[in-house]
Amino acid sequence: MNAAGFDWTEDADFVVIGGGVAGLTAARTASQRGLRVLVLSKGGPTDTSTQYAQGGIAVVAPHGDSVESHVRDTVDAGGGLCDVAAVESIVTGGQDAVAALTDLGAVFDLGRDGQISRTREGGHSTRRIIHAGGDATGAEVQRALNDAGLPVLFRTAALRIVTGERGVRGVIAVSERGIGAVHAPAVLLATGGLGQLYALSTNPPGATADGIALALWAGAEVADLEFVQFHPTVLHTPGGLGRRPLISEAVRGEGAVLVDSLGESVTAGVHPLGDLAPRDVVSRAIADRMHLLGEDHVYLDARTVDNFTTRFPTITASCLAGGIDPRTDLIPVAPAAHYQCGGVVTDTCGRTSVPGLYAAGEVARTGLHGANRLASNSLLEGLVVGERAGAAAVTRLGEPTGFTPDAEFVSPSAPRELVQQLMTTHASVVRDAAGLTAATHALELAVHNANGAPQISDPTAIADGPELSAERIAAFEDAALTVTARAFLLAATARQESRGCHTRSDHPAPVEAARHSTAVRLAPDGTLHLTPLTVPVTTG
Repeated sequence: MNAAGFDWTEDADFVVIGGGVAGLTAARTASQRGLRVLVLSKGGPTDTSTQYAQGGIAVVAPHGDSVESHVRDTVDAGGGLCDVAAVESIVTGGQDAVAALTDLGAVFDLGRDGQISRTREGGHSTRRIIHAGGDATGAEVQRALNDAGLPVLFRTAALRIVTGERGVRGVIAVSERGIGAVHAPAVLLATGGLGQLYALSTNPPGATADGIALALWAGAEVADLEFVQFHPTVLHTPGGLGRRPLISEAVRGEGAVLVDSLGESVTAGVHPLGDLAPRDVVSRAIADRMHLLGEDHVYLDARTVDNFTTRFPTITASCLAGGIDPRTDLIPVAPAAHYQCGGVVTDTCGRTSVPGLYAAGEVARTGLHGANRLASNSLLEGLVVGERAGAAAVTRLGEPTGFTPDAEFVSPSAPRELVQQLMTTHASVVRDAAGLTAATHALELAVHNANGAPQISDPTAIADGPELSAERIAAFEDAALTVTARAFLLAATARQESRGCHTRSDHPAPVEAARHSTAVRLAPDGTLHLTPLTVPVTTG
């Protein structure tokens, strides 16, 4: 360790934690405005949720569509909890954000008329989803942003946001070089989702709720955590665990239908849009049918989809790897954790209640998604809010930075396997009070018993080196998953109704008095508390 108590130090005007669409868009914007930017990426260049996004970007089409229509579809899907002003703001910014992405070199699929091709997905009233490489939109967006040449420290994990009287002062991070300090007056959380709370997820292995935890530990609020979207159609393989390939909604948009083992429609009579109903509706319908038949999956019949292998090459490859030919076989599918609709509370420029701390992308709660995200609004939000957050960071120039090591920070953790087992069993598509209470008690007991382990931001707890760096990151991830699971269970238990993608079998209907967001704050003593939602009104 050097004299300052850290193995390495960096100085920046703006630190971005996460290398997906929101983070890299923000970094590029801030760099264009003259800020010294540094991106911290826990994995490699493509270890992001953006990389796996198949469907596309929802953006208002030039003909037969309107901002009002896109807003209406978003609000209809959001279960009464969308912030309509935020929805209008973000949807309105979509076309300019996509134009900036194409200027960077992103290439979208074209139709026979030479114009950008558009498809329709669940909950959308028209074909407004633009895509690239058929079903590889996220990979193309990631490629274009990676090619922007921004300074990135790969395999570097942020452990803690350091704050002072005037807000953010920097970040404590870990890499193969050891424990480091990054001095900066502005930090953006763009860490993606929390899919690793569950045994099955479409998210990459690094989606361990890092940003939620970092925000809570820094004193910011999180909200709507109970609204986790389960993608209704993830490729099912017997005994499969971890990240599972999703079968994009666009497949149903092109005519594929959901059937059970008896050949009966899964969604008939459930919703006017049938198989293209919002994701929460389709996931519940599948869960109900699996429960009724005592089976662990249903089927997607895509045999009538024209040019399937050309339109969906990534999905075709995933199916063939599992011994399934989608041109001739039914595709076995089941719901899996996919997207967190809530997150760190921000305004539409990514500002949190902590001066200098921003959040954008899946980790943030802007009010766009409400209780259920409309398909393909995620890349839209990452592009629009990421750009705005990068611009807003300019206001933090000149604020004080710098700090010394602090070994007093404590955040105990439960074993990851226990967290995943409890959340998968008791907090998946359908929940009830008994299960949520059992999960809460088991998790709190595990946290209570977790004494004596090295704390995640004590620089002397674990030495440096590649193996020990990985050990340190795993310990941090376990702590992040634990505090996020505790906050999630608190919010889900308090919401005694069914709304959006939060379904309670013991409270099957929405309750008008509960039509508001649930915010959670971490107290100095480590306890979590529900608090009224307050959208930040800040200037930095």
